Amino acid sequence: MALDKSYLEYTKRQYGMDHDRYDWSMLTDRPQVTWPGGKKLALWVNVPLQFFPLDQKGEPFKIQGGMTMPYPDLRHFSLRDYGNRVGIYRFLKAFDKYGVTPTFAMNTELAKRTPYLLNTIKERGNEVICHGMHMDALHFGGQDKQVESQLVQDSLNQLRDLTGQKVTGWLSPGRNESENTPELLVNNGIEYCCDWVNDDMPYTFKTQQGNLWAMPLSNELDDAFIMLNNLHSEDSYADQIIDACDYLLKEANEQGGRILSLNIHPWMLGQPHRIAALERVLEYVMAQDVWSASAGNILSTFKAQQNA
Repeated sequence: MALDKSYLEYTKRQYGMDHDRYDWSMLTDRPQVTWPGGKKLALWVNVPLQFFPLDQKGEPFKIQGGMTMPYPDLRHFSLRDYGNRVGIYRFLKAFDKYGVTPTFAMNTELAKRTPYLLNTIKERGNEVICHGMHMDALHFGGQDKQVESQLVQDSLNQLRDLTGQKVTGWLSPGRNESENTPELLVNNGIEYCCDWVNDDMPYTFKTQQGNLWAMPLSNELDDAFIMLNNLHSEDSYADQIIDACDYLLKEANEQGGRILSLNIHPWMLGQPHRIAALERVLEYVMAQDVWSASAGNILSTFKAQQNA
């Protein structure tokens, strides 16, 4: 039986994207960007600092990296804790060695539970963005709007109080959103969101409460995606990042500045058998024509040139 033609009708069907969240455009047609010092590539190293509850409910789904065994799943819980107690300090040592400026995406619950870690981040003065309340407090389609509104408000207000920063960036747990999340973020003072991975450069994201900026935090180059999801080796991870760096530099020479965004987890790359892969990546990338900066600094530099 033929499908009724009404099933193919959509009120927002149009050239480009079939929604009004952002305008469609080709990356090659946009104004070229130049990074400070004439650098071709901006390096954004994003470090998620996460808290996975031991009694994870998994509603409406179990997030990657969470508990997988019957309660109490101490094996996975303690491994995540290892990242926040041990792996992160290997990261910090590597960042300082190679002159990398990291950005920390922190769960508010982790900031409350680990003052030693919070104080370390505060003392460094690096940018902190909000990674939601914790890794089992998800944002999802059909979620009660008032419940999500309170969750966003609590996550941001508490993290701002704890860090002493304005906290203008957001990364949802699992990069998952509801239909209301963008509007709620704007209502709570967020300027940019890192959930959408459909571009190589920042772009304006429209909401009913005003515009957000979408920042391109690559999922394909995420360490957990490459090694946990795709089951590639540490050497393969490093090779893929180096390949991406080389390609983006070549593209930048032809089309203007680009962004290399690396999302790296202390419980993953902070392991003693993997940290060398991260060091190899940082040593190589920082030897290129690269400007290392926080997500907010990269965005403000980009915006200044768009408005010029």
